[in-house]
Amino acid sequence: MEFIKTYYGVNMETKSGQIVVEGPIPPEQLEKLKFHEDLTAFRVAKQQFKALIGIAKLPEGRIIIARNEDTIVGYATFLYPDPLERWSEGKMENLIELGAIEVIPEFRGAGVGKQILRVSMMDDAMEDYIVITTEYYWHWDLKRTGLNVWEYRKIMEKMMNAGGLENFATDEPEISSHPANCLMARIGSRVDSESIQRFDQLRFKSRFMY
Repeated sequence: MEFIKTYYGVNMETKSGQIVVEGPIPPEQLEKLKFHEDLTAFRVAKQQFKALIGIAKLPEGRIIIARNEDTIVGYATFLYPDPLERWSEGKMENLIELGAIEVIPEFRGAGVGKQILRVSMMDDAMEDYIVITTEYYWHWDLKRTGLNVWEYRKIMEKMMNAGGLENFATDEPEISSHPANCLMARIGSRVDSESIQRFDQLRFKSRFMY
């Protein structure tokens, strides 16, 4: 499957300054930018920046960023699911995962995450894909925000809805281990019925074992 990556960019005014939300960003352009030290939700900033550049080099990899001048203050990653995850078992070329989305505390509450997702879905090529994201409460910044799991989930769902992602039921064990965890997905308008059926089989694996 050919991975077409068409660039889109949107300007935003926030109380902390102007932001450009843009992408997909090629690796050689990413390397010229600075990566904010507060982007540490998944690993230390330096390592996370290295990971983003690696994803951008993948044929299917897409990095959408929010930058303040030459500093990245938010991002989202899209790539094939981890080979160890259930979602890779179907070997679906048209199923990609929103692997991470993060915005520094200074720019939270301004709709930056929503805009990152909107820009992500501006590309017509995304209509050929099923985009999934798996949300686990233990990854959420509950301590810094002061929110409980249900308050945080509500905010997270609204953000994902901005990119057209909706809740989908699943029997995947880690997601099922806590009621706040969830699978969200966006099925592109050109995704065929066979692919949707294969996705359903991945969502309810135990149902198809008999």
